[in-house]
Amino acid sequence: MKIKFQCMLLAAPMVMSSLTGFAYEGSQYAGEAKITLEQAEAIAMKSYPGTIVEIELEHKLGGSGLRYSFDIRAHHNTQELAVDAKTGAILKNSRESKNDDD
Repeated sequence: MKIKFQCMLLAAPMVMSSLTGFAYEGSQYAGEAKITLEQAEAIAMKSYPGTIVEIELEHKLGGSGLRYSFDIRAHHNTQELAVDAKTGAILKNSRESKNDDD
């Protein structure tokens, strides 16, 4: 039992780093995006390497109005990166706070 649990712990980061194969919040807007989730993920990971723990595609003010939002965990911190879903521009790259909602 202990070995099974340890294997699950070792596999978790690999699964989390490849979230693009899973559903994500806002996936119904994917048809409006000019860049794919995979492209946006590569842009975000280049800016802040780590483990993606959350992905969202959302309509928000700024840029084209459609963005991929990534929460990336590294070095005991969570960074929020927003990538414009139509241009690929980075709209936000900041440490996530408990009450961060923009």
